[in-house]
Amino acid sequence: MISDLTPAEWIALSLSLKVALTGVIVSLPFGFGIAWILARTSFPGKILIDGLVHLPLVVPPVATGYILLVSFGTNGPIGSWLLSQFDIRLVFTWQGAAFVAAIMGFPLMVRALRLSIEAIDTGLIQAARSLGASPTRVFVTIILPLVSPGLIAGCLLAFSRALGEFGATIAFVGNIPGETQTLPLALYSALQTPGGEQMGYRLVMLSVILAIVTLAASELLSRAMHRRLTGQTS
Repeated sequence: MISDLTPAEWIALSLSLKVALTGVIVSLPFGFGIAWILARTSFPGKILIDGLVHLPLVVPPVATGYILLVSFGTNGPIGSWLLSQFDIRLVFTWQGAAFVAAIMGFPLMVRALRLSIEAIDTGLIQAARSLGASPTRVFVTIILPLVSPGLIAGCLLAFSRALGEFGATIAFVGNIPGETQTLPLALYSALQTPGGEQMGYRLVMLSVILAIVTLAASELLSRAMHRRLTGQTS
C-alpha cells in the first residue's frame, strides 16, 4: 500500500507528521507548567483556569477554529499585532495548522501530566531539598523521572489528537495542498472528488496504521518506564 501512495499523499503524510510533532513540542512546556500549577497550587479562579484548559474538548472543533480565525487572523486583534510587530502570520500556513494541533491536544497533555504530578510524594521533594539539593537537581533527578509516564502518555495523546484534527484546522488554515492539507483534509478532498475512492481508501488505511503505531509506542514506552521506576527487569 505504501508503494501505491501518490506524491500528493506523501506530502499530506509528511505534513501531518510535521504539524503534529511541532504542535506537541510547542505545547509541552506550557502543558507542564499549567499541569504543575493545577496540581500543586491553590488560588482563586483555579476552577476557571481548569475549565479553560479543557474547553477545546467540549467546544465543537469548527467553533474553536472560528475563534482562532477571529483572534489570530490578519484582521484579528492578536493576528494583526503579530503581523505588524513580528511579521508572523498563522492563518492559512502550516505553522497555523501546528498551532491548532497544539491547542486541540493541549487538554489531553495537561490531564495526563497533572495526574502524574499529583501522584508524586511531596516527602521525596522535601527530603531532597533538606539535604541540599538545588531545585534544578530535584527536578531532574526526582520530579522528571516520576512524571515521565504521564509525560510520554500526554505527548502521544496530543500527537494522536493532532493527527486526526479536522474541524478547527480547516476553519483556521483552510485546505491548501502542500501547505495545510493534512491527512484528514486530504481524505475529505478525496471523498469530495469523483473517482477518489481509491485515494480515500489508501488515506484511511494510512491513518489507521499511524494510529496503531502511536498506540503501540505509547504502550511500549509506558511499560518500559514502569519497569525502570519499579526496578523490574522483565
